[in-house]
Parts: sequence; C-alpha cells; structure tokens
Amino acid sequence: MSKQRDDAKARFWQGAIREAARSGVSVREFCRRRKLDVAQFYWWRGRLRQARPERKMANPAGQRASFALVSDEPGAVDAGVELVLGDGRRLRIRRGVDEETLRAVLAALEPQRC
Repeated sequence: MSKQRDDAKARFWQGAIREAARSGVSVREFCRRRKLDVAQFYWWRGRLRQARPERKMANPAGQRASFALVSDEPGAVDAGVELVLGDGRRLRIRRGVDEETLRAVLAALEPQRC
C-alpha cells in the first residue's frame, strides 16, 4: 500500500475518531450510523494512539487541578462534573462519586505515559 494511501486512511480515521468522541453515542452506535466496521475503528484508534507523540500537561509547581462552574441553571447539566479528556471524549461524573472510583476510571481512560 502506498504512503499516500496510508496517510489518507489515517486522516480519515483521525476525523472519524474525533467525531465519535464528540457524538455522545457509543462507538458501536457511531459505527452503525456511519456504516463503519467497529473492529477497524478500534484498530485505527490503537494505531493512531501509538503513533501520537507524547504530550505532557503542564502542572506548574505541582498545583492541584481546579474547576469552574459553567452553568448553575437547574437541569443544565445532569452530571455533577464534565471532564473533557485529551482526545475530546467527555466524561460526565455524577455528584457523589467516590474518589477511588473516579481515579480508577480516569486511569483506565487515560493511562499514564512513561
């Protein structure tokens, strides 16, 4: 396969993966709607993650994360907090989740890079 064709496929899947992350539906549902193969989706997502250069988040002087209230309208956001992950995926966390559970979920979604 030619380098140009590989690059075109990679660009296509990068776009599809970003779109899926913003869609608010499961990967399976996204692929069904777009008539994409789910196995190919996951394969490309893994390949593109491996090829992605490592990015480190700036954390000056070891400061802890801070949060800002986006809206205080009742019912505006059903979740207590919404986090936007590095690849655009959104994680909605209901009020009352315990810290240990949240840490486990975040570790599974965004594994630490060496």
